[in-house]
Amino acid sequence: MIDVAFATVPELVEALGQRLRAQRIAQSMTQAELAMRAGVSSGAIKTLESTGMTSLDTIVRVIRALGLVDELADLLTLKPTTSIAAMEKEQVSQRQRVRHPLKSPPQRRS
Repeated sequence: MIDVAFATVPELVEALGQRLRAQRIAQSMTQAELAMRAGVSSGAIKTLESTGMTSLDTIVRVIRALGLVDELADLLTLKPTTSIAAMEKEQVSQRQRVRHPLKSPPQRRS
């Protein structure tokens, strides 16, 4: 499994191609069958699986043809973001003061 946080773009693209190939094989589908279902050329499938390099349109078509639309939906779902200012404001509002006992004032000597 590739560590996506530290992978380079070429590594990520290649891993995507390999994952889609594994999905195709798991579904007992040939490259030609996948190409036909996805509406792309067999060459596009071969290139995608070997290098990962292809158009976004082809990737989406292949994902749909493999029945992986739910995973695509997860990718396209907007996740709420929190700004740094909002996080700081939240942290300040959670602070509570701690009271220490008052010290008696020092006694004056006469």
